[in-house]
Amino acid sequence: MKKYYFFVVSIILLVLSFIGFSDNLITDVGQESNSDPKFIIHGLFCFAWFIILVIQTNFIKKGNYKAHMTYGIAGLLAALGVFITTLYIFIVIYKGWDNMRPDVKANRLFMLSFAVLVTQAYLKRKKLATHKRLMFVATFYMLGPILGRVMGHSILNTLLVSDLSWDITFIGIWSLFFVSLLMYDWAILKKIHPVSYLGVLGFCVIWMISFLT
Repeated sequence: MKKYYFFVVSIILLVLSFIGFSDNLITDVGQESNSDPKFIIHGLFCFAWFIILVIQTNFIKKGNYKAHMTYGIAGLLAALGVFITTLYIFIVIYKGWDNMRPDVKANRLFMLSFAVLVTQAYLKRKKLATHKRLMFVATFYMLGPILGRVMGHSILNTLLVSDLSWDITFIGIWSLFFVSLLMYDWAILKKIHPVSYLGVLGFCVIWMISFLT
């Protein structure tokens, strides 16, 4: 479990990203967003982030720390691209905080948190336990649009007939990634790493802010 957790989770995240955007990639390539530069560039940066995450965790699994450090700059560039393009999309599409749905508000706050956590992960790259958890909590924070689209492509799209049932299921599924990290911590460390429980706390606080403001 110690050797494979982060690698396996990174693969799951990459697969989910492909499933979530399978319409853009396979089933509905003629849709308007596929010809919109801001969405194309944003999508490329997001896929790059998840692909690099798999590559980097595989390097660690194999003990190839030198290659991991070499490819780290590619990860930082992908993260910067994700943040800038997401920020641009928010500015262009959504006109003011009060005009956003709670999930959109949450995603804006999660993306800001993503940038902070990736920066911290880079600064603390020599503290391996902290570094990898910062990277994964940051990645978990950016899952909203992906999980929403995965649910939209699944049977849940017809079973969940109310906004409340959708929101509860959506947040519940999203929470499972944090639960897996807590379980990993307990199995390996016999305690919860501070980054992990602060990541869960941040997740809860951001959703509270998003629904109450």
